[in-house]
Amino acid sequence: METPLLNRSIVSLFFLFFIIFQPSFSAEQCNPKDKRVLLRMKRALKNPSVLDSWDPSTDCCNEWNSVTCNHETHRVNSLTISGGLQGQIPRQIGDLSFLETLVLLKHRNLEGSIPPTISRLKRLSYLTISSTNISGPIPNFLGQMRRLRSIDLSYNTLSGPIPSSLALIPNLTSLHLNRNKLTGPIPASFGQFSGSDFDLHLSHNQLSGRIPASLGNKLDFNDVNLSRNRLEGDASFLFGRRKRIRALDLSRNMLQFELSKVRFPRTLTWLDLNHNRINGTLPAGWGATKAGVHLIFP
Repeated sequence: METPLLNRSIVSLFFLFFIIFQPSFSAEQCNPKDKRVLLRMKRALKNPSVLDSWDPSTDCCNEWNSVTCNHETHRVNSLTISGGLQGQIPRQIGDLSFLETLVLLKHRNLEGSIPPTISRLKRLSYLTISSTNISGPIPNFLGQMRRLRSIDLSYNTLSGPIPSSLALIPNLTSLHLNRNKLTGPIPASFGQFSGSDFDLHLSHNQLSGRIPASLGNKLDFNDVNLSRNRLEGDASFLFGRRKRIRALDLSRNMLQFELSKVRFPRTLTWLDLNHNRINGTLPAGWGATKAGVHLIFP
């Protein structure tokens, strides 16, 4: 009579043991190639403490900070690292061929230029390299990365002109290049952005010349910030009742136009024209206290 009870006890203990120690039996999900690439990147960055969890004996998909894998393919599709990196962006990053999101944020000791190997990331949709000390030009190859939806290269020390090829990215809806040392004009091609509800932030640079008239052809900008540059000439074509722009900051430039002739978009909720050379008064029906609209004028 004791044998069945003993057998049941043994079976119960086996299942309890299996449940407790299941992780040690489960197969590693991380793709071996991706894991090798990440470990090479860690060595190239001189093994920073922010990547201490990147242990070769553990699963990069489930146990490594800053790394996310696709649940079906088990390939690394997102890399988001905030704070603690120094040196240069490792060239090996271009070998993460399934990467869709790359975020390198708040690394004040990360320097050098954006490596050309990033151009190999054909699946990349979201690129953020912000609040670092990277320098050099914005690479032309970004215009060839057709899956990009968002580019944020703000708060760096990038210099030189803005590549006109960025306007060729078909699904781009957000471009943040503010707080750099960019020079030259805003590319005329920027009126060709096809993404809707577009965010364009170019403030706090050294951009000069006239705002290209082609920007007036795009009806569905969402948020445009061109403030604190050296832009001049007319900007009235950015306005119009048919436009769907919500926020527009043109402050601290050298723009000149007649304000009273402007027709504001119905969607406008924020407008800053401060510190320019704008003449005239607000159009009829508008005032500094218009409900739901924040207006800043000279």
